[in-house]
Amino acid sequence: MKRYLYILLLVVTLGFTGCSDFLDRPSLTTMNDETYWTSEATVRLFANGFYTNYFTGYNSGYTEDYAPLRGYYFADDFASSGKQGGFETQAPASRASASEGASWLLSYAGPTWNFSWVRKSNLFLERIEAMKDKQITGSVYQHWSAVARFFRGYEYSRLVSVFGDVPYYDKVIKDTEKDLMYKDRDSRTLVMDKVYDDFVYVLDNMRTSDGNAQFLNKYIAAGFISRFMLFEGTWQKYQLNNTEKAKKYLDLAVRAGALVMSNSAYAFTSDFRSLFGSQDLASNKEMVMYRHYDAAIGVMHSIASYSNLYESQSTSPNLKLAKAFVCNDGKPYKLSAVANANQLDIKNMVATRDPRFEATFWGAPKKEAGTLLYACKFIDREGVKQYPGPYTPMYGSSTNTNDAPVMRLAEVVLNWIEAKAELATMGGATVSQADLDASVNAIRKRPLDATAIAKGIKKTEPLTLATLSDDPDRDADVPALIWEIRRERRMEFVFEHTRLMDLKRWKKIDYMKNTDPDNLLGLWISFPSEYTEWLVPSKVNKLKVKKADGTVVTYTGTNAADMVGYYIPENVSNRDAFTDRVYLAPIGNTQISEYLGKGYTLTQTPGW
Repeated sequence: MKRYLYILLLVVTLGFTGCSDFLDRPSLTTMNDETYWTSEATVRLFANGFYTNYFTGYNSGYTEDYAPLRGYYFADDFASSGKQGGFETQAPASRASASEGASWLLSYAGPTWNFSWVRKSNLFLERIEAMKDKQITGSVYQHWSAVARFFRGYEYSRLVSVFGDVPYYDKVIKDTEKDLMYKDRDSRTLVMDKVYDDFVYVLDNMRTSDGNAQFLNKYIAAGFISRFMLFEGTWQKYQLNNTEKAKKYLDLAVRAGALVMSNSAYAFTSDFRSLFGSQDLASNKEMVMYRHYDAAIGVMHSIASYSNLYESQSTSPNLKLAKAFVCNDGKPYKLSAVANANQLDIKNMVATRDPRFEATFWGAPKKEAGTLLYACKFIDREGVKQYPGPYTPMYGSSTNTNDAPVMRLAEVVLNWIEAKAELATMGGATVSQADLDASVNAIRKRPLDATAIAKGIKKTEPLTLATLSDDPDRDADVPALIWEIRRERRMEFVFEHTRLMDLKRWKKIDYMKNTDPDNLLGLWISFPSEYTEWLVPSKVNKLKVKKADGTVVTYTGTNAADMVGYYIPENVSNRDAFTDRVYLAPIGNTQISEYLGKGYTLTQTPGW
C-alpha cells in the first residue's frame, strides 16, 4: 500500500470567477462556483490543489522552500565559513502574503503570515457541507470533510509553530465581516484544541484507502498528525509547562503513530540511501507517502545535483553532529568499546559509526563543503560516480528525477516512541523494551546495500533498557532514554525538516548560540596525508586546524607536517547574539498599521 504523490497538471484555485453581469450564459473558460460542485470527481480535483503546497518533497526546479538540504540547513547541526547565518533582529516592515504559493521563513522553518490556505480549506469544507445528502452522502461525505479538515489542521499547525498565537477561522470570512476579518490573535492553545478536534475527526472518518495509492488516506494523515501533535505536546510541556495539554496532544500522537504501525504494508525493508536517491519509490515499503518526479512531463528538481560532490554545500555538517552518531555497538563514542571509537576523522567514523553515517556523508574531505564533510544523502550511488561531471540530467542542474520521501515510517515510529517516553515522565505507562524494538531498533535493523557491505559497515546494536547508556554529554535536564531517542532523530533526519523544530519544541534553541566549540569545527583531518591539495600558497594564513588541547595552528607555508587537527572553516565566526524571543516570529509593522487604520488592534509577538 505505497503512497505515490499525484503529479498535478491542473490546480484548482482558491476561488472561482462567476459570469460577467452582461452575459446571459456561463463562461466557457472560467470555473463557476455555483456549477462546479457536482460530484465526488470535482471534490477530488479541488483537493488535489493542496498537494504540492503540503507534500513538497524535493520541491521543483530550483525552488528550495520546504526541501531538504537546500531549505532545511538552519540548525545547530551545521556550520559554514565566515560568519554564521543569524536570526532576524527586528520586526519586518511587512510579513503578509495573499498568494497561494508556498511561503517560507528559513529561520523558523515554516510559513509567513498568510491565511490564504486557511481560507481555501474552509471554502472546501463549506462546499462539501452544501453537497451533503445531495451529491455526496454517507462515507463519501465523511471522507472528504476529513480531507478538508486535515488540510486546515495542517496549515494551522504550521502557522502556530512559527507565530504562536494566530487568529482562528473556521469559515470563509465575508468582506463585510470586519470584526472577524480584523480580529486579534487567538491563543495557540485555543487554536491547537481546534486542530486537535479536526485531527480526531480525520482519524475517525478518513478512508483507509481512497481506491488508489496516489491519494491522501487515513494512514498518510496519521503520519502527519503524529508529527504535529508531538510538536505541540512537547511545546506545551517545555515552553508552557501545561501538563494537561501536553498529555492531550501527546496521547493523540501515540494513537496516530500506532495506527500507521499497525499496517503491515509498511516495513523497514530498504537500505537508508535508497530512501532518498531512488528513481522510483513505488515498491519501497518504508514510504507512507512520496512524491514522484518524471522528466517526461517536466516535473523535476535540483536536490540531487547539490549532493553530486561537485556542487557546493557552503553550510555543511559540523563536528558536534558527527559526534552525536553512535558507534555500531550502540554506544556514544565516549562509552564505546569499538576499536578507535575516539578517532574522529571521516574515514574512521565511516568505519565505526551507525550505518547512516556512511550513507549520509562522503567518505573523504571535500573542499565543496564548508566544513569539508559533504552530504551525499540525496543522490544514489551511481550519481556520485559521475563526479566531476559531465552529469546526466538526473544528477545535474534542475533536471533531477529521483523520488522524494514525503512521510516515512521512520518518522512515524520515532514520533510515536518519543511521545510515549514523554508521557511516561508525566505519569503515563513506562516505555518497554518491546516499544523500543518496534521503533528505534526496527530502524537499526534496516538492510545494508552492497556498497556499505563491501566497505565492512556493520548494523548498529539495538537500544536496550537494561544497558541504556548514560552519555557524559547528556543535558542534565533530559532523562537518558529521551536523550537517546533525540539522538536517533538527529542521526535519521540530517538535512531534513526536523532539527530546528526539535530544538524549539524542546526549548533548546540555546544550542544555536554555539557555546560548544564543536559547533564551529569540522572533523579531524591530517592535511599532509588526506588533503595535500590545500597545502598551497593561496591557503597561507587562511588554513587552520585545532589540536586536541585547543591549540590553533595556522598554515604558514612551511609547517605542513603540523597541519593535523580539527578543521576550522575559513574565517569562521559565531552568529549574532539572540534571545528567547526567536522561538516565535514577529509579524510585520505594516500589518499592525493596517489593523489600526481600520480601528482594530493586531498584537505583536511577545518580545518583538
